[in-house]
Amino acid sequence: MNLWVCIPAVLALIGLRFLKTHILGWLAAWWICVFVILKFGMVPPMPSSIIGLYVAILTSVLLLYLTSDTERMSQAGNFLMRFFGERKFAPYLWTAAVLIPLLAGTNAYLAASKEVEAPASGRTIHPAPPGEMTFKGKKIDLIKASNPFRELETKDPTAFETHVAAGRKVYYQNCVFCHGDNMEGDGIFAYGYDPLPANFQDPTTIGMLQESYLFWRIAKGGPGLPEESTPWSSAMPAWEKFVSEDDIWNVILFLYRFTGQKPRAQEKAE
Repeated sequence: MNLWVCIPAVLALIGLRFLKTHILGWLAAWWICVFVILKFGMVPPMPSSIIGLYVAILTSVLLLYLTSDTERMSQAGNFLMRFFGERKFAPYLWTAAVLIPLLAGTNAYLAASKEVEAPASGRTIHPAPPGEMTFKGKKIDLIKASNPFRELETKDPTAFETHVAAGRKVYYQNCVFCHGDNMEGDGIFAYGYDPLPANFQDPTTIGMLQESYLFWRIAKGGPGLPEESTPWSSAMPAWEKFVSEDDIWNVILFLYRFTGQKPRAQEKAE
């Protein structure tokens, strides 16, 4: 809680106990102080919907308190009749008549002029992989598996470039429509999906992953995600149904080449 807000509000309510405050002033003070505490005294800030719910409950409680006693109701009624009927209160009425529409209009203007932001996404970027998977009946140990063509990068650069070129072909035949020409997740079909396709240019995606992880995600797609990844609405197909094992390893080489990133090093289990 923000004590610099909460303590003065509580002290103000305590102080009113020692003053002969009119019942309507007392109720108004309670309403204002509780609202200030809810709005500015909570850390982290409370959502507006929750504040609105609490304020509605507070208003109901204060009205119930006012109407539960005949003397309190009589005091409130007499004051309101004087306030709206006597000439000496006219300046206050005119001030309220001007300020209330002005405040309402200012609030509406500020709300309309706020920059529109996209809703926050609950997407889990990197769900936990299984220890092993099957690819068209073949078992693959994801902990020990590595890209069989990665070593060609140093041992046989010409052969390596051949595999990268093959991966490029796979990408532009199958992946570009969602992940985009620049691999930023903005392909022509991207905005038809929820969540959006992964942005491979983002260093928090493939730059943080091992190639075996990418193989699993590409091969199994959204339907192959584990239950602990729920909720998940990935629309990525299970590509093992459409391309070969070599095609997936090749396209992974192309992803890293195009984005200029390096796969995460394989960790040795002790």
